[in-house]
Amino acid sequence: MKPSSIIKDILSAKIYDLAVETPLNKAFKISKSTNNHIYLKREDLQGVFSFKIRGAYNKMRKLDKGTLQRGVIAASAGNHAQGVAQSAKHLNIPATIVMPTTTPQIKIDSVIEKGAEVILYGDNFDQACLKAFEIQKSRGLSFIHPYDDWDVIAGQGTIGVEILKQLNDEPDFIFIPVGGGGIAAGIATFTKYLSPHTKIIAVECEDSACFQAAFQKGEPVQLSEVGIFADGIAVGKIGNKTFELMKDNIDEAITVSTDEICSSIKTIFEETRVVAEPAGATALAGVVKYIKENNLQNKRIVTIISGANTSFGRLRHISERTELGSEKEALFAISIPEEKGSFRRFCQLLEDSSITEFNYRYNNPKKAQLFVGIELKNGDESRLGIINNFKKSEIDYIDLSHNEIAKLHLRHMLGGQVKVEDEHFYRVQFPEKPGALLRFLNDLGSEFNISLFHYRNHASAHGRVFLGIQHHDSQYIEDQLKKIAYPYFPEDQNPACRLFTRN
Repeated sequence: MKPSSIIKDILSAKIYDLAVETPLNKAFKISKSTNNHIYLKREDLQGVFSFKIRGAYNKMRKLDKGTLQRGVIAASAGNHAQGVAQSAKHLNIPATIVMPTTTPQIKIDSVIEKGAEVILYGDNFDQACLKAFEIQKSRGLSFIHPYDDWDVIAGQGTIGVEILKQLNDEPDFIFIPVGGGGIAAGIATFTKYLSPHTKIIAVECEDSACFQAAFQKGEPVQLSEVGIFADGIAVGKIGNKTFELMKDNIDEAITVSTDEICSSIKTIFEETRVVAEPAGATALAGVVKYIKENNLQNKRIVTIISGANTSFGRLRHISERTELGSEKEALFAISIPEEKGSFRRFCQLLEDSSITEFNYRYNNPKKAQLFVGIELKNGDESRLGIINNFKKSEIDYIDLSHNEIAKLHLRHMLGGQVKVEDEHFYRVQFPEKPGALLRFLNDLGSEFNISLFHYRNHASAHGRVFLGIQHHDSQYIEDQLKKIAYPYFPEDQNPACRLFTRN
């Protein structure tokens, strides 16, 4: 499609009998702290708490009356499902939504409340999507794609129209979250048409960066693994139509970590008193990172809060990771002599710092192993100062601030090392549904002994398991794990595992 065609479709989109023109609010605190002018486009204030209503409704209202009356179908685990359901209710037509069986109940209930039929199928979006196509053909329904559709893209592009109108000046930067690319394709294409000097930055979670992979390859590519923390943008392959527009209108693609996203959720809360979902805070995380890396000053920067549909149960995990993401906490493994007075001497080194966490269990008569969290008053500068202090005092340390096993599991399960023969460690990602653990154990087989097991779930589609398996042949364990459908990661070489789980 020619850019001029999509521009016309964006400008002619009639969505405001259902969607609303959301405000563009200046974020005063973060603007002051970064010496820039940062504006938040509040798509969390849509009726379904997400921008998805724009594209879904624009697509559906363009269908002819006969097609509409037969009904629509979509596959989604969240915001698109609610957008389609709300649009169908407004148009008084039937809607069917196929959702993965791992979808949190709060999202299922929200779709049902809007009058749509919900069918639970598969462990992920791809499986649900195949089922939706099957039902579409058998029932003669219209499929409403979550992003790779010209009318959906045009609906999302209305955000760009509002931004340029509300700002009353050309923005220097617009940061946009990217999953399948619908919102980025729409906003970027319209903005570049009217404001060519505005730089458009695509922001993805580092473990689901499908656009960055496509940008480097020159065509959409399928990621082998997709992280699911920012589930609203956890897409393994950018859309063909969205990529066609994005490759010519996106200036740069960057990625952010889970911790950086969590920090931005906190920042948004402090600015607005709204709890954004991880995908909804991803673009602001990109703003913070980009300003720091490029030393931006006095720039007009717009970013999108794309949604606020998060489960309450996830807040504990988000809060837990926030301090690390905003560089307000550092985690260390510390080795000190197991002798009288050594503990006191170590604490004297930290007398000007606040301890956020301290885990210790006697195990070795010669060496004490500590897991320590320390508050950072001045971000990375404080962390480097603490490390320098350790070096001067000849303290044996390892910085665990970016070690996933340490952050997700070990800080919650420390109690002393145990000597276990032929033990190997793995991190496994389970779909959060009944029977998932039993299936894993059945597929693994009965010849292995499970020597360690720690499970965490945060009201998301997947739980995370850290386990130890006893067997003399690690390659044989690997061969068995490869036969199982769950993603796994060997952790024998992880320094945190060696320090805190082995004697």
